[in-house]
Amino acid sequence: MDNNCKNLSVTTVNKASELINPLDEALSLEQAVEPCTMVIFGAHGDLTKRKLIPALYSLYSQRLLPDSFCVIGLSRTQMNHDEFRLSMCQAMHEFADDVPIDKDTLAQFANCLYYLPTNFGDNKAFSALSLLIDELKVKHQTRGNNIFYLSTPPSLYIQIVRQLALASLAGTKSGKKTPWPRIIVEKPFGRDLASARLLNQELHQVFAEHQIFRIDHYLGKETVQNIMVLRFANGIFEPLWNRQHIEHVQITNAETIGVEGRGAYYEEAGNLRDVVQNHMLQLVSIIAMEPPVSLDSEDTRDERSKVLKSIRPFDLTKLDQYIVRGQYGPGCIGGQKVPGYRDERNVSAESQTETFSALRLYIDNWRWADVPFYVRSGKRLAKAITEIAIHFRRAPHRLFHNTREGEALDPNVLVLQIQPDEGISLKFATKQPGPTTHLRWLSMDFAYDTAFGTTTPSAYERLLHDCIMGDASLFARTDAVEQAWELITPVLEAWAAGPRLDFPNYSAGSWGPQASDNLIAGDLNAWRHL
Repeated sequence: MDNNCKNLSVTTVNKASELINPLDEALSLEQAVEPCTMVIFGAHGDLTKRKLIPALYSLYSQRLLPDSFCVIGLSRTQMNHDEFRLSMCQAMHEFADDVPIDKDTLAQFANCLYYLPTNFGDNKAFSALSLLIDELKVKHQTRGNNIFYLSTPPSLYIQIVRQLALASLAGTKSGKKTPWPRIIVEKPFGRDLASARLLNQELHQVFAEHQIFRIDHYLGKETVQNIMVLRFANGIFEPLWNRQHIEHVQITNAETIGVEGRGAYYEEAGNLRDVVQNHMLQLVSIIAMEPPVSLDSEDTRDERSKVLKSIRPFDLTKLDQYIVRGQYGPGCIGGQKVPGYRDERNVSAESQTETFSALRLYIDNWRWADVPFYVRSGKRLAKAITEIAIHFRRAPHRLFHNTREGEALDPNVLVLQIQPDEGISLKFATKQPGPTTHLRWLSMDFAYDTAFGTTTPSAYERLLHDCIMGDASLFARTDAVEQAWELITPVLEAWAAGPRLDFPNYSAGSWGPQASDNLIAGDLNAWRHL
C-alpha cells in the first residue's frame, strides 16, 4: 500500500520538517489533543474527497492531530482498506491544490485510514463497526474516543444516530468524561422548524449538546473568525459599532456557478434553505453580537443566539417589502453562454424554486434599532464574491464647499471580504493634490495572503481541529438553529401557499432581479458595485 501512495505523481513536494518552524511546533505541543478515531459516514462522497481528507492531511502534516489517531470511512461502495487509501491519495492530488504534499508524509497518513463497506440500515454493519473501532483502539491507542462525521444525505441522519445508539457506540451523555463520543452534523439541519426540532430531539436522545457539532463551514473562514478580533481587540472600532454610527450593513454571497448537477437537491432546497437560513444568518449574528464575557464556546454562542432571537419576524402581509426572490434564466458568464435554471438537469421546466434571495432584516435591540441589514445571495450572478460591508453614517455637515458641483459626500465603508480573497479594506476620503479642494476616496487594504505570507487554512481544517479539541465555539447550537428556522419557515410557507411567479426574472451574469435593487432603494440606499 505504501508504494501505491508513494508512486502517485506529486504536484507539490515539501519535506514535512520544512512545513513546521519552531514556533509552529511549540504551538502544536501547546494545543496537544486527546487520541481519537474519526468515523466518516459517506466516505466515498465528494465532501470527503474534496474537503475532509485534505483538511485532515494538512493537520497531520503540521502535527496538529494527536499521535494516536485514525480514520474509518464508511459507505455502500465495496472497497478494502488499501483501495480506500489509494482512492484518498488520488483525491489529495486531484483536489488539494492549496495543501503542500510530501510523499512520505502522505504515505504515513494513509496508513491511518481504514474502510468498512456499510449499509446504514443494517444492524450487523454497526456491530462490525464496533468491532473495528475496538480493534483500532488497541492498534492506534485511541482510548475509545470517537468522532462520528455525518457526511451523508440528511435523510440518513436520524437512522445513523439510532444505529449508533443500538450498537452502544454513543457512550455516556453525562459530563465530559473519557472515553467521549462526539458527532459532527453537516447542514442542512432540517428543512423547516418542525424537522429541525425532530432532528435535535433525536440527537439529544443519544448525545449531550456539548457532544454535538453542527458544522457550518462559513464560520471556519479566517475573515469570519477575524470579525471578533477586529471588533474586540481594537479600541477604534467597537465604540462605533452601533446605530449611532452605522447607517446600514450589506452582506453579499454571490456565485457564478449554477446548480452543478445537483438539480434534484436544489429543487427540494432552494436558496433560502440552502444558504440564507444557515450561512447568511450566522454572519449576521457574528457581526451584530454583543461582546461575550469570555471566549468560552458557550459564552460566544450565547451572544450569537441573542442576535437571532432579536431579529424582527417578517410581516407576512407585506412580505414583498422585506424579501425578494429570483430565478436565473439563460445568460453569459465569463463570455460563455449558460442555460437557465429550468434547463438544468433534474429541474422542472415549470420550477418555482428560488436561486436568489434578498432580505431586509431589523434587529430589535438597543445596539441595532432601526439599522437595516441587507442580505443577498444567489447563483449565476456577475461575480463570485462573499463580503460584509459596514456602511457608516455620512459626515453630518458638508464642510468642503469647493468640491465639484453635485459631488456627493460618500460614507466610510468597512469591507470584510470572506471569499475568494480574504481580507479587510476601509474606504475613506482624502484631498487630491492640487490648488482646489477635491475629495478622492481611497481604501486601506489588508489581504491575508500578502500580510502573512502563508496559505490561509481551509475552513474545514480549522473546524475539524476545533472538534477534536472539543471547542464548539464555531459550531451552531440547538437554540440558534431553531431560532433561524423560526424566522425563515413562515416565509417558506407563505411562498408555497402564494401565487406562482413569472420565473425566470433575472439573466445569468447579472446581479439578480430588479426587485432586489428596488428593495434597498426604498431606503435611499443601493447595493455596492462589486
